[in-house]
Amino acid sequence: MELTGKRVAVFAEEFYNEVELWYPYYRLKEAGAKVTLVGSGSAASYRSKVGLEVTVDTSADRVSAADFDGIVIPGGYAPDRMRRFPAMVQLVRDVHLDGKVVAAICHAGWMLASAGILRGKTVTSYFAIKDDVTNAGATWVDRDVVVDGNLVTSRQPADLPAFLKAIIGALTAAAPGSNA
Repeated sequence: MELTGKRVAVFAEEFYNEVELWYPYYRLKEAGAKVTLVGSGSAASYRSKVGLEVTVDTSADRVSAADFDGIVIPGGYAPDRMRRFPAMVQLVRDVHLDGKVVAAICHAGWMLASAGILRGKTVTSYFAIKDDVTNAGATWVDRDVVVDGNLVTSRQPADLPAFLKAIIGALTAAAPGSNA
């Protein structure tokens, strides 16, 4: 189990993309990571775009970057809601500044822009938010997955296998409890 000892947060909010939350959640658990579902604090559970409910373990204001080796931010319309909660934005910023893995797929690039961590980075996202990420200072490319330092980004659900391979690779490159 290549991720034994690793702790990963998976974010949730209303209108999350169900496969972009559940595929990473179960794949990371399968690899041995301790996965924590982290919500904004606006509710104890959230519904996906198709109505699939997820109950979170905690809220962003009750955890810190020290609690995790990485964060996965699913897309859907949830990132637009997530970035309205300062604790979620700050957690992304802090995890990034600690050199830990920050992974974002699809519309999750909105969270990266709000956290102010895109300047000088090369990333990908769903094509519809290309302008948002480039205006935040990133270079946008159309690839299934892009790894730039501790930042891992993907475009859409079809890219999930490559996205998770890159996340697992980034997490295994760092020792448990390290700052990288």
